[in-house]
Amino acid sequence: MTLAKQDLEKRLREALERTQRYFFSTQHEEGYWWGELESNPTMEAEYIMLTRFMGSDEGERIPLIAEDIRRRQSPDGSWRMYYGAPGDLSTSVECYFALKLAGDSPEAPHMARARDFILRSGGVPKTRVFTKIWLALFGQWDWKGTPAMPPYMMLLPKWAPFNIYRFASWARATIVPMTIILTLHPTRPPDEGDWIMELYPEGPVTYTLSRWNEKPFSLKGMFLVLDKAIRIYRQLPFIPGRKAAMKAAVDWIVSHQEADGSWAGIQPPWVYSLIALSALGYSLDHPVISRGLEGFRQNWSVPSEDGKALRVQACLSPVWDTSLAVRGLLDSGVPPNHSSIERAGAWLIKNEIRIEGDWAVYNPHLEPSGWAFEFDNVHYPDIDDSAIIATDLASMEFEDEAGERSRLETIKRSVAWLTGMQCRNGGWAAFDLNNDSRELANIPFADFGELLDPPSVDVTAHVLEMYGHSGYSLDHPAVRRGLSFVWEQQEHDGPWFGRWGVNYIYGTGAVLPALAALGVDMAQPRIRRAVDWLLAYQNEDGGWGETCVSYADPTLRGQGDSTPSQTAWALNALIAAGEAGNGLVRRGVEFLLERQLKDGTWEEPQFTGCGFPGYGPGERPEKFEPLNGPNSQGPELSAAFMIKYDLYRNYFPLSALGRYARAEHR
Repeated sequence: MTLAKQDLEKRLREALERTQRYFFSTQHEEGYWWGELESNPTMEAEYIMLTRFMGSDEGERIPLIAEDIRRRQSPDGSWRMYYGAPGDLSTSVECYFALKLAGDSPEAPHMARARDFILRSGGVPKTRVFTKIWLALFGQWDWKGTPAMPPYMMLLPKWAPFNIYRFASWARATIVPMTIILTLHPTRPPDEGDWIMELYPEGPVTYTLSRWNEKPFSLKGMFLVLDKAIRIYRQLPFIPGRKAAMKAAVDWIVSHQEADGSWAGIQPPWVYSLIALSALGYSLDHPVISRGLEGFRQNWSVPSEDGKALRVQACLSPVWDTSLAVRGLLDSGVPPNHSSIERAGAWLIKNEIRIEGDWAVYNPHLEPSGWAFEFDNVHYPDIDDSAIIATDLASMEFEDEAGERSRLETIKRSVAWLTGMQCRNGGWAAFDLNNDSRELANIPFADFGELLDPPSVDVTAHVLEMYGHSGYSLDHPAVRRGLSFVWEQQEHDGPWFGRWGVNYIYGTGAVLPALAALGVDMAQPRIRRAVDWLLAYQNEDGGWGETCVSYADPTLRGQGDSTPSQTAWALNALIAAGEAGNGLVRRGVEFLLERQLKDGTWEEPQFTGCGFPGYGPGERPEKFEPLNGPNSQGPELSAAFMIKYDLYRNYFPLSALGRYARAEHR
C-alpha cells in the first residue's frame, strides 16, 4: 500500500469518527435527530400578519421575529426565496407590510430600500395570489382581485373531478380553509399609519386574478371565465347548500388539527385554518384556536444564536433527519446493534402511524402504516420517509427479543403499505395515490407552488432501494413496474430530475444506489450515460453543486457552487455504479475531507432541498419559458419554495465517505 493511500485511509477514518461523534453527541434522549428547516422570510412575515389579524398578543415574540426579517434583507432592499437568489417581489411586499405592522417606520433606511425595490418590480399588483389574499385580509387589496373558491366542493363525492381529494395533501389542507376565507372575505384593516398604499405604482389599479399572461382559449383562460361565473352566482340572494358546505369545511378543519396544533404539519394550511375559524367567530380561547397558536410558540420557533431574533419554521423534519442520520451512521460502519442506532430505531417504531389518513379515501382496504415527516402529522404519512425508515430498520439489529420482533413486524407492515401506495404508472408520489389530475393545476388559485402530487423519480428510487435492501428481486411485480417508471423518466443524456432535492444531481444520486441495491447490471449503457453526466459536471474544486435556478432553466442542470450535500449525492451515485476507484471520485472525497470542520460537520449556506419547484402540476414541464419571459418565475423562483435542511451538510457526507471507505476495502 502506498503512503498516499495510507494517508487517505487515515484521514478518512478520522473524518468518519469525527462526524460519528457529532451525531452521537447531538442525538436527543428519546432517540431522534432534528435540525432546522430553513425556508424564506414569508414565514416570519405571515406569522406577524396572522397574530395581528387574530388579535393575539404575542409579547416579545413579535419584535424578535421582526428582527429576523430585518437581518435577512438583501443589500438592494429585497427579501429572497433562497440563498443567493435575486430579490422576490411578493416576499418583499409581505416582509415590508409585516415590519410596518411590527412598528417600523416607512422612513427608516431599510424600509426605504425595500420600497424602492418593490416599486421598481411593479408593486403590489404584480404579486402572487397568496400575497394578495394576505393584503385583502387587512384591506390593502380588493377582494375582487382574488380567486373565487366556493365551499360547495366540500360536498362533491370523491369520484367528482373537483372534490378536495383530487388535490395534493398540502394543497387540500390549504384549499379547505380558503373556501371559507374566499367566501366570507373577512377584512380587519390596521390603523391607517400601517397601510401600504405607497407600494402601488402611480395610475389606476387593475384587479387581475393571475400575474401570468393567459391566452383566452387556454385551459387557464377558461378557468378565469369560470371564476367570473362563480362570482356572479354567489351574488344571488339565496344559494342552496351553502350552509351545509361551510359546516362541512369547518368539520374537516377541526377534525384534521394535529396534536401539536398544526394542520398537515406545515405552515400554509395552519395559518389559513386559524384565519378561517377566526372569521367564523372562533375566539382566542377556543381550544382549537389556542392550541393552534400555542403550537407556533413551541418547537416551530427557532431563536438566533445571540437570542435577539426568532425564526418561524415552515415545517419540522425530525423523522426525515433521524432516518437519514441513521443511514449515514450505518453507512459509515457503526454496528447495526449500536446503542445509538437501537435508540433511534425504537423511536421510529414508536412513531409508526397506525391509523388511516387521507390516503385511505382512495385506498380504503390497505392496512395503515408509514411515518410522517414531522413529530405530529397522523393524516399524512410520507412515502419518502417511510421507504428510508423501512430500509434503516432492515439494516438494524435489536438486542432484546421483543424489540427484534417489533422491528420485523414493523418492516412487514411498512413494506406492505408502501407496495399498496404504488401509482398506476409504476412510480410513487410523496403522500397520495394517483394524484395527477393535471387540469386542476390551471385554476386561478395556482400561481405558486404545486397543487398535485404525481409520482417522482427520487421517491420511487428510495422505495426501490428499500426493496433491494429487504431482499426483493427484480422479478417482483412492484419492482418491475417501478423500474419501468424510472427508465421512462431518464433524460436523454443520462441524469434524472430531482423533485424533492436540487436537482438533477439529487435525482441521479437517488436512482443509481437504488439500481445497485436491486442488483441491476451497472455496466449497461444507460447507466454509463448517467455516470458520464455526473463526471462531466464535477467542479474544478472536486465537488459537485447545482443551483436552484435549474428548476426554471434546465440548461443550468448540474451547475453551481460545490456543496457538501450535493457532492455526497454524486459520490453515492458513482460509488454505486462501481466508480470508487476512479480518480475523479477520489477528488470528490478529498473535497469533503478538506472542508470538514473540527467538530465533524461541514458548512453549507446553499439551499439544496426543494418543497415546490413552482410548476403547478408538480411535474417537470415539457417546455420551459425563457427566464426573462412574461410567464417565467425567473431566477428568483417566485412560484417555488426552496428549503435548506441544516443537517443535510452532515449526514449525507458521512454516508458518502462511509460508502467510499467500504468500497475501497472490498
